[in-house]
Amino acid sequence: MKPKVQALGGPVAREHRDGGQVKLSTFIPLKIRKRGASKVVLRPDGQVESPGKVASQIDQPLLVALTRAFYWQCLLDDGVVASGSEIARREGLHHSTVNELLRLTLLEPAIIQAILAGKQPRCMSLLWFQRNPLPTDWVAQREVLARFDA
Repeated sequence: MKPKVQALGGPVAREHRDGGQVKLSTFIPLKIRKRGASKVVLRPDGQVESPGKVASQIDQPLLVALTRAFYWQCLLDDGVVASGSEIARREGLHHSTVNELLRLTLLEPAIIQAILAGKQPRCMSLLWFQRNPLPTDWVAQREVLARFDA
């Protein structure tokens, strides 16, 4: 059986200038397909380990939030924007939304890898991160995650 995965390329950022205002548009190379009654995210790297198991556990809102957070952090690091408030203004979002998502960039790399692979605990969702801020210390983050399995 041939997997239905297409490599769509890397993320592309574009700026649209409207009368001196700069609006950022981000295109994330994900393709969503229906498999039966459910929708799955097909990653651009073409890697499919076990489509049924991995695809059913990938939390799409959390994956999109992580992608946006890391893109915005790159904009901040490169000096394209000065603050989360500026990103919020350009994206048409509330500044607290942008700042909440930017906190996801402080996650331990192992946690990020688990989320990308769809192997995070079931109750760990974007809503969970919004209601339960994790500590910035990676050891403390691992302790919080250990409580999920208990």
